[in-house]
Amino acid sequence: MDLEADLAWKRISHGGDSVTVNDPQQQDARGQAMRELNRRAVRASVDVVRRVTLDDLGRATPCAAWTLADLLVHMITQHYGFAAAAQGDGANPSAWEARSLGDDPVAAYVAAAEHVMAAFAEDDVLERAFALPEISPTMTFPPAQAISFHFVDYVVHSWDVARALGASVDFEPGPAGGRVDGGAGGPRQRTTAPARRRLPARTGSP
Repeated sequence: MDLEADLAWKRISHGGDSVTVNDPQQQDARGQAMRELNRRAVRASVDVVRRVTLDDLGRATPCAAWTLADLLVHMITQHYGFAAAAQGDGANPSAWEARSLGDDPVAAYVAAAEHVMAAFAEDDVLERAFALPEISPTMTFPPAQAISFHFVDYVVHSWDVARALGASVDFEPGPAGGRVDGGAGGPRQRTTAPARRRLPARTGSP
């Protein structure tokens, strides 16, 4: 099947999931749905990252100029940055500083993924504005929109990791549900940045 990140983004932004901005009930429903979709994408990313070995870290990825190690650093850093934003500390520059892979990159990734999912699962998170300074230094974002940014990144980056490994990635049923082939003939090969906002400031960002 084709990678459905772009379709999911269109559904969230323009399709049946559109909401009336001033309707809190619809906003909450959209936020709940987006939070669940994000959880599925992050779980899929954990499953594919668990296949990574130390010998894989130097592999090329679809993100131009990034090795698999660089991509994992980016993914871990974004988890912690978005978790900080969910907890009201997204404007703090230190929240977005690159994280180390340490001696066990898989464990580091799993810990980061669990951290952001726990932050997004907090009871009142859908009532908070998210500061995401790498998207805008002056604006804050409604929670459903902010979580949708994270969701799309982790659908795409799950495939990026799978592509680097020559593997596939499985998503739970939903707008991005199903299996995405990461090997040759997979959904797409990226040599330039996809058309989305970019997050950590690292040379060669995909």
